[in-house]
Amino acid sequence: MKSVKTFIKCIAIPLLVGGLSAVLTRGAMQTFQSLNQPPLSPPAWLFPVVWTILYVLMGIASYLVYTSDAESSDITKALTKYGYQLAVNFLWPIFFFTFKWYGFSFLWLVLLWILIWETMTLFFSISKPAGYLMIPYLVWVTFAGYLNLGIWYFN
Repeated sequence: MKSVKTFIKCIAIPLLVGGLSAVLTRGAMQTFQSLNQPPLSPPAWLFPVVWTILYVLMGIASYLVYTSDAESSDITKALTKYGYQLAVNFLWPIFFFTFKWYGFSFLWLVLLWILIWETMTLFFSISKPAGYLMIPYLVWVTFAGYLNLGIWYFN
């Protein structure tokens, strides 16, 4: 490992983004449980567990890209896209839970999905393991899109 400090920072960034979003949407899981939900909705306790794992995987992926031997411009492009998707990720729960903009939130999630796909593609071109580490995130956001669409429909 090139730098333990860098590794920790790379993991801390997405965890802090997710943590701040969670603080700003305190009570979100109570709101979620009170909504009419589509089939296959998981229990509320599962969300923070899954998101924590996904943020750690994202952080590891960003570390692999950041410390790779790829061209500096390719690394910058990939990490910039990564930053954009983190910003969009940060705002989704605010739109969904705080403002209850379920339709808008679904469209925002589609934007997030596209940005994750683009980030994952850029990560793959730099580091295959980094790209693979982004797949669970894309899968989960796909499932979140199903849930968001169902909640919009049923509420």
